[in-house]
Order: sequence, then structure tokens, then C-alpha cells
Amino acid sequence: MDEILVRYCHFIGIIVLAGTLVAKHMMLTGELNLAQMQKIARIDRVYGLSALIVLLAGLTLWFGVGKPAEFYAKNWVFHLKVSLFIVMALLSIYPTIYINKICRAKQKLVNVPKSIINTVRLELTCLVIIPLSAVYMAKGYGLYAS
Repeated sequence: MDEILVRYCHFIGIIVLAGTLVAKHMMLTGELNLAQMQKIARIDRVYGLSALIVLLAGLTLWFGVGKPAEFYAKNWVFHLKVSLFIVMALLSIYPTIYINKICRAKQKLVNVPKSIINTVRLELTCLVIIPLSAVYMAKGYGLYAS
């Protein structure tokens, strides 16, 4: 039962993470007012919380209630999946700092730099590849020969 609950939290976290990232991408366009930026900041906080839930549930599956840790440690596809998640986390820092800076400064109107939008698009690209690697992993691909 523990494993089911942890997997459920993991999946819900992933769904919320994907939804908030898509929402953020759709909202970060051209010229935005302060109210719009504050809404994006709230979405970004939910995105961060969902990423934390995904991380904690994933670590619990890896070291606690999931398959033996060795299964994950010896699977290059799993390492790819984790690496992409880390890349997403690192990429998310730049837009988060920018959004929070704009909200703290209480700027009435702001033109969103293309670099912010492109960074979110890179995060989305990672997000598209992660489930594919999970499917491959579930089918047994990527296991190193012992």
C-alpha cells in the first residue's frame, strides 16, 4: 500500500508540474502587466512545490518502497531521466529569479525577454523526454550487464 501511495503522489506531482509549466509558457508572452506577472509567480511557486513532491516521491521509490535501488543504479536510462530532471530544475532558476524580481520591483509593465521564454521551452523539451525514458525503463531497457 505504501508503494501505491508514493507512486500516486509521484504521478500527481508530475501532472501538476507539467500543467503549471505549460501554463507558465502560455502566459509568458510579450508585454505583461504586474497582475499577470503576479499570477505567473503563483503558478511558478506551485511548479516548484510540485517539483519538490516529484523529487521526494521519486527518492522514496528509489531508496524505499520501489524496486531495489540496484535496479535504478544500474540503469543508464534511469540516469538519463534523473539528469533531465536536474537540468529542468537548474533551467527553472533563471525564469523564477526573473519573475520574482519583476514582482518585487512592482513594475507596471514588462516586456518578457525571449531568453525567459526559450528557457521555459527547454524545460518543456526535457519534460517531453522524461516520460519516454520512464517507459523504456519500465520495459527493462538500459540495464547494465552485471
